[in-house]
Amino acid sequence: MRFAVDTGGTFTDLIIEDDDGRCHMFKASTVPSDPVQGVLDALQVGADGMGLERRALLARGSLFIHGTTHALNAIITGRTARTALLTTLGHPDTLVLREGGRAEPFNFTVPFPEPFIPRALTFELAGRIVSDGSELVPLDEAGIIATIARLKVLEVEAVAVCLLWSVVNEAHEERVGELLEQHLPGVPYTLSHRLNPTLREFRRASSAAVDASLKPLMGRYMRTLQQRLTDEGFGGRVLVITSNAGVIDAADAAQAPIHIVNSGPSMAPVAGRWFADADEGISNAIVADTGGTTYDVSLVRRGVIPTTRETWIGAPYRGIMLGFPWVDVKSVGAGGGSIAWVDSGGLLHVGPQSAGAVPGPVAYGRGGTLPTVTDASIVLGHLDPDFFLGGAMKLDHAGAVEAIRKHVAEPLGIDVAAAADAVLAVATENMVQAIVDITVNQGADPRDAVLVGGGGAAGLNSVRIARRLGCPTLIVPSVSAALSAAGALMSDLKAEFHAARFATTARFDYSTVNAALARLKAQCEAFAATSGSTRPATISFKAEARYDTQVWEIETPVRSGEFAGEADLADFIADFHLSHEGLFAFSDHASAIEVVGWSATVSCPLRDEPGLQLSSVSSPVGDRSRRAYFAATGWVEAPVRRFDAMQPGESIAGPALLENPFTTVVIEPGAIATRRASGGISIAIGKAA
Repeated sequence: MRFAVDTGGTFTDLIIEDDDGRCHMFKASTVPSDPVQGVLDALQVGADGMGLERRALLARGSLFIHGTTHALNAIITGRTARTALLTTLGHPDTLVLREGGRAEPFNFTVPFPEPFIPRALTFELAGRIVSDGSELVPLDEAGIIATIARLKVLEVEAVAVCLLWSVVNEAHEERVGELLEQHLPGVPYTLSHRLNPTLREFRRASSAAVDASLKPLMGRYMRTLQQRLTDEGFGGRVLVITSNAGVIDAADAAQAPIHIVNSGPSMAPVAGRWFADADEGISNAIVADTGGTTYDVSLVRRGVIPTTRETWIGAPYRGIMLGFPWVDVKSVGAGGGSIAWVDSGGLLHVGPQSAGAVPGPVAYGRGGTLPTVTDASIVLGHLDPDFFLGGAMKLDHAGAVEAIRKHVAEPLGIDVAAAADAVLAVATENMVQAIVDITVNQGADPRDAVLVGGGGAAGLNSVRIARRLGCPTLIVPSVSAALSAAGALMSDLKAEFHAARFATTARFDYSTVNAALARLKAQCEAFAATSGSTRPATISFKAEARYDTQVWEIETPVRSGEFAGEADLADFIADFHLSHEGLFAFSDHASAIEVVGWSATVSCPLRDEPGLQLSSVSSPVGDRSRRAYFAATGWVEAPVRRFDAMQPGESIAGPALLENPFTTVVIEPGAIATRRASGGISIAIGKAA
């Protein structure tokens, strides 16, 4: 058996793949104070659903894949370790001065952001490597040992090391690492050239600082997770979802926790890509994962999941720069638990505040008093209070109505149904804006893509979202309520390696570039050899390139691991022009192309089949109906069907409601839903009635 668990802000999602290759989906409430307990609770629900004791279930498992926001939450809340930065003499302000850029260039009321590591914990080391890799000033080892003694006095819990030009000659950084192990044993450290060998100094320093600061916390978390799973009877391999749409061993995640900062959201496009192709035969998709707290949007373009190095936690230029590649995901505070409120000027807002898992929406009956998107959907009749989580959790309809009436309808001077519909309309606009932001940034047109709806709350307004965007088709997979967990089961064991080697197409140095690519390929092959995968690995190459008059780079595929001659260089130049035109709608064939870095990614498949099939859940087949409200029609008696009661190829026209134990899909008037062989629903959006 294989388990995939994604811990979200409200629910912990679990998918179990049994020995016959059938998948079973379960949910449990997240426990914010003890996320591992939420994982065990989800496993208990799964065991109950499969008629087994939890220990017996875990004993049959061979693989456990985990997605968590524990690292991200630690950064946001400031719960990272007390970390020191060791840098080259004369350059202590790398994290202070940052990289430049302002989101609002003429807003001088915004305070300058504080460095991730304060100057009081930044220490300069004598010794200097220059740009050609030669040593200008020898390393002052006596001074370094004295600095380490100060770190002991200051009770530093982690150390980041970022020296000038260590990406060209790593000798000084490596020696500092040896001295730290000798004189500060037990304290974790990160060397920037090992973690993120990029030419950009601030990004390299910032990524090293974040990584080091997470090592004590994430080391404890991973050890606790593995120990508690072992105590419960699991004896298999534990993997963790990375920010780059892959998985790595839990021990590796503890050693380099920056890889899992955006764990979880990166998996939704992996599943979305497969369902877009399987259900509609389309390689362009917008993948939206609606959780209880956030709405995460990612893209699939021509079958490829775009990544970005513009990775900020918080607002760009004001937040924390990771400088590390991850799946390009846009997140906004809009989900099923987003709180609806009316400001003093009479304007309705939805989010970014969220009721979260505790206390949750008012209808949960756990002490929540403020109305949410979930409460609005209950008021509109879209959610069945008696069938939430398959009937395992009863919802308070009267409480939801009263919350919408008191906090939205009365302040706006409208009736309760109109107020609840307005909440969904505002939430829809927030989500549409997130999609517009990422599609415009990637040069993608939503009208040429399908929308894939994931998350337990995805079906509540995804037809509205698709209609606003002009997407002709909406796909709601059978596993939509746990889309990220499904993506984790489909994902590969993956690693990415980088090399900072400058090259220009005006004077292309074949030997230097090929030597760098050969080293990257060797690293990939070494990883694959120890991966434990019995299936053939694939290696792909990319370049960070730009026109010679530009400052910033884009990632461009490199077709093979070697430039054998002018034909290979011509292919690369053509691919760069194509990538640039796809992003910015123009290309400059007269300019030379500069490359500042190269990377290689190795993917080791963990399963034979690329997709997955959800096991059928027994549902009543008889037709039912429920009184529901739609903006185009008002209150109507809408037909209600269960997913599994529909046969592949069967269609139903809106207004209608489709249910399974984990999600409800609202089919707006004018839309037509069709069951697919994969078990999911494809919806032809049509025009509003």
